[in-house]
Amino acid sequence: MDGTVLVADDDRTIRTVLTQALTRAGCKVHATASLVTLMRWVEEGKGDLVISDVMMPDGNGLEALPRIAQERPGLPVIVISAQNTIMTAIQAAEADAYDYLPKPFDLPDLMKRAARALDQKRKAQVVSKTAEPRTEGGDLPLVGRTAGMQALYRLVARVMNADLPVLILGESGTGKSLIARAIHDFSDRRTLPFVVAQAADLQGADGPSTLLAKAKSGSLVFDEVGDYDEETQGRIVRMLDALPDSAPRIMATTQVDLGALMEAGKFRQDLFYRIGGVTLAVPSLRERVEDIPLLAEHFLARAERDGLGVRRFSSEAMALVRAYAWPGNVRQLENTIRRLVVTSSEEEITRSEVEFVLGNQPAIEPLRQIGEGEKLSASIARHLRRYFDLHGGNLPAPGLYDRILREMEAPLIEIALDATGGNQARCADLLGINRNTLRKKITDLDIQVTRRRKLM
Repeated sequence: MDGTVLVADDDRTIRTVLTQALTRAGCKVHATASLVTLMRWVEEGKGDLVISDVMMPDGNGLEALPRIAQERPGLPVIVISAQNTIMTAIQAAEADAYDYLPKPFDLPDLMKRAARALDQKRKAQVVSKTAEPRTEGGDLPLVGRTAGMQALYRLVARVMNADLPVLILGESGTGKSLIARAIHDFSDRRTLPFVVAQAADLQGADGPSTLLAKAKSGSLVFDEVGDYDEETQGRIVRMLDALPDSAPRIMATTQVDLGALMEAGKFRQDLFYRIGGVTLAVPSLRERVEDIPLLAEHFLARAERDGLGVRRFSSEAMALVRAYAWPGNVRQLENTIRRLVVTSSEEEITRSEVEFVLGNQPAIEPLRQIGEGEKLSASIARHLRRYFDLHGGNLPAPGLYDRILREMEAPLIEIALDATGGNQARCADLLGINRNTLRKKITDLDIQVTRRRKLM
């Protein structure tokens, strides 16, 4: 690589890592923890690429993007952020960021994106435009750090203004309707109507025309289109074939396999091809278990804002929450947490309280029993296959070996610490490493060791 990179991040470790990696790759680097300093460099004409965090001590990196575009049209900006929500991805796309990566990011992947940005900058092929980032909708529970959710966020950001129909797949309670609403609310149609249609809304000769009149040039969503009967499907096909120039954007949601329905002759192929311009698959909660603590924090904070009280989970309670299969997905998790907030007698929600509430949930085995009897290697292989599947026809980012080992190492140490009651000497012995190595890993991986209790 060749060029000057401006790095802005309040984390000294990240500044050091990026400075070393970019310097080794042949770049000049200016690094700062101040957004004011970054903007001064930009105004002075320094830099061929900006890599910036969002939350800085003296400002917001996303809010600075329009200023950067105004001062230096064509200067690419890669946004990195620990705020791993769909809002961040959408705001980065709206503010015309060159790229967006969630923290913790994969360094080889970031380096590849930086090289591509510098190459495009040299060829003067980047055309920047200003756009005011919006902050409405910040309460959307579309949060997650897992690869599947981050890939979904990026795809939503790319398609929100594309003139294509969108088909949103996912189990009940995964957030399909929230995805549809987010696409509308952050698109150019956001000031126009957002209409969700049920099968009953299409009945009668005037059903389709009434829906179109209501939606105008906004967004029209066919909710759970896989449940529509053949006659209703035919009405939609005829309606879509006669759409006016000022037609609404068409979206559809489904929790059933439309491919299987087509094979069984229960879903029209011509309708499938009309609504499937872009397909978004929303992962189930059991496919992104690592996001459960993040979602739990979000719902606890929401309950506190609603005046239901301040609560937190004990480590044993959270372990049980993570282990449950959640057949109702995110919606069931939210309802369960709100019930726990109301019924818990103390600020800390205990394992027994979680057991009591989950005991009244739909009968389903906890996640820990899904792999009962199988070898650890088989269980790991199952999850790794799912990780590859989440990328569709694409391969995961380079550096997979080290990344997977890092992601396995942190929970292994955390669980071992829990199992040994936080006793580092016993934990090191259990893991077969010396205590100094364990301490270094705890520091490097930012593992919290306070208030640990042995798992029951």
